[in-house]
Amino acid sequence: MRANVPALILIVIGLVLLLDNLGLWSVNLAHLVHTWWPALLIAVGLSMMFKRGK
Repeated sequence: MRANVPALILIVIGLVLLLDNLGLWSVNLAHLVHTWWPALLIAVGLSMMFKRGK
């Protein structure tokens, strides 16, 4: 399951960018990164913590 997470993340990013290019959904990537970068750090930290336990 964990091996699929990076692939799923890339698929979601690709879908968001495709919808933005097609004009179906307007997204400001700079605003999203600026808003959600702390959550990304938390997710990476949790991932590292659980990998060490195995």
